[in-house]
Amino acid sequence: MLSVKVWCQTDVGLKRSNNEDSFLIDADLGLYVLADGMGGHSGGEIASLMAVQTIRDVIAESYDKEVGVKPQELLSRAYSKASETIYNKSIEDHELKGMGTTLITALIRGDIIYFANVGDSRVYLGNNSGFWQMTEDHSLVNEQIKAGVIKNESEMVYSKNVITRSVGFEKSIHCDIIERRMTLGDQYLMCTDGLTGMVEDRNVFRILQKSEKERVVNDLIEDAKTNGGLDNVTVMLIDVS
Repeated sequence: MLSVKVWCQTDVGLKRSNNEDSFLIDADLGLYVLADGMGGHSGGEIASLMAVQTIRDVIAESYDKEVGVKPQELLSRAYSKASETIYNKSIEDHELKGMGTTLITALIRGDIIYFANVGDSRVYLGNNSGFWQMTEDHSLVNEQIKAGVIKNESEMVYSKNVITRSVGFEKSIHCDIIERRMTLGDQYLMCTDGLTGMVEDRNVFRILQKSEKERVVNDLIEDAKTNGGLDNVTVMLIDVS
């Protein structure tokens, strides 16, 4: 029977005074969450924390109580609740107006792993066959690439960090959901753009291959800081054994 080991670490980076990233690990629920918040007056910190807590609350409330509910439906419900909760909070407190967060969630049921995604935090899959980005960025850069305006991220001079979809900026939200049957040797890497903005994919894969599993997360964060550490960085590794 397949099982997973999980490592996660967050770091403020070298240029920011506070950490707006949040993460959650709940092995009993098979739930792993990562968020990168945004918004003035500590709004980013509040939004990301509210997001991971709301996801956990919705999943925990349903666990072993709702027979037959599909994980996809549960994740969609959780994201809708998180977005509504954060949005309402921003309306109540004008200093938090406009806050929101990226949100990546992994939910494991048996040997199936489900990922829900909003924003530009990412999930990668590494195994003996290679290394791929599983999620699609909801970002202005990606929209420009898809439209053929630019060929790659390096051609984007301005607005590189603008995201086109976030949890909490609007009352309702649609999340992308990916379903995959786990296989022995799979490694799922969840991360904020504090990593991907500082470390090229090929170097992420190199560290994933060469570092001891227990050191992958730390080594990736240190590489991001070596390259400038311009943003908060959070990395989570789910290893299938």
